[in-house]
Amino acid sequence: MSDLFQSKGGPDSVNVEQAIGYQFAPQTQTYTSRDAIIYALGVGAGSDPLDRDDLRFVYELHPDGFRVLPTYPVTFPFSILYQIGSVPGMNFNPMMLVHGEQFTELRAPLPEQATITTSGAIVSVYDKGSGALLVIEATTADDAGRELAFSRMGAFIRGLGGFGGERGPSQKPTDPPDRQPDAVHQQATRPDQALLYRLSGDPNPLHADPMMAALGGFDRPILHGLCSLGFAGRAVLKHFCANDPARFRSVSVRFSKPVFPGETLVTEMWRQGESRVLFRTSVTERGEVVLAGGVVELNG
Repeated sequence: MSDLFQSKGGPDSVNVEQAIGYQFAPQTQTYTSRDAIIYALGVGAGSDPLDRDDLRFVYELHPDGFRVLPTYPVTFPFSILYQIGSVPGMNFNPMMLVHGEQFTELRAPLPEQATITTSGAIVSVYDKGSGALLVIEATTADDAGRELAFSRMGAFIRGLGGFGGERGPSQKPTDPPDRQPDAVHQQATRPDQALLYRLSGDPNPLHADPMMAALGGFDRPILHGLCSLGFAGRAVLKHFCANDPARFRSVSVRFSKPVFPGETLVTEMWRQGESRVLFRTSVTERGEVVLAGGVVELNG
């Protein structure tokens, strides 16, 4: 994955015509229950070893059956995203790349283990002034060709804006209702949370190496945005799905502020009809919203 973390040299630049439509080389991998467990631990599952429902996501011999967290597919595109450093017409400091937004939809129940192939492409490049926003779409299918998941990601490259491109649609995050939340879930992250989460396939040094974090403008490594999403997804799963992944159809969110490992995440949730939950996540230590416009669509 070295291409993702090494600049090509020369000034930062983006050529929209060359970047849009770039097809990543499809990547095939096999995951097992062990990989799903490592992911679950990385997003805070199992912190209470006596929570029998939570244990189903981190213990493959659970008497009630092992389950894979429905947010696990957010990690599948990692296998192709390391190629972003090789996109024609783009040159940038990889430490300036942060996750801007995420949408992931489950297309089929997740098996305990599977051989999967992920393919994807850059579908849009927008000039946001302070940076460039790359919109990437990826689809993951099993070895029988059955689609398991679809993701749309926004990769924001700070400092790469102002190249004269389209600004793109201005979509305001979905605001929660003006009332008290229907459920609130709080959980502290571990000081080593990012080091644990990166074992699920995102080894960006921004989340592990203080020197690399400094190059990105942070005084210490930050937590992966998708790790925070995993904490929030578990909160919705617990409070509105009875920890049944089959009820969880899709999740979308905007990453509004960084989280530092060791901070406490508080997820507020609002039920909207029978099939939708709105959420936002804040850190108690700084009182800042870190996940905005969160939406989980539910199956009946």
